[in-house]
Amino acid sequence: MDAAKSQGVVKHILLAKFKDGIPQDQIDQLINGYAKLVHLIEPMKAFHWGKDVSIENMHQGFTHVFESTFESVEGIAEYLSHPAHVEFANIFLPVLDKVLVVDYKPTPIQL
Repeated sequence: MDAAKSQGVVKHILLAKFKDGIPQDQIDQLINGYAKLVHLIEPMKAFHWGKDVSIENMHQGFTHVFESTFESVEGIAEYLSHPAHVEFANIFLPVLDKVLVVDYKPTPIQL
């Protein structure tokens, strides 16, 4: 990817389903730990999360959405290799039954 295409806001979307039997207090602690990464990893500019509330029933079992905002594709690469992320991922990923990650650059519609 050339430098011009890698710059600009990038959204990092993680869809998750926690394993059955993971207590809600542990899930809450994990979500708080995920949110704290925004204060530890400089290129991570924002973090939002929520639970699926769709009435369409097309979630394919995913129950939680985590959205992180980065300043560039390189920022995501820095995030992925950052020791705080690596440490968190080693705790977070083993409690997930399903996970899907998509990174995209928001594109405004010109009407």
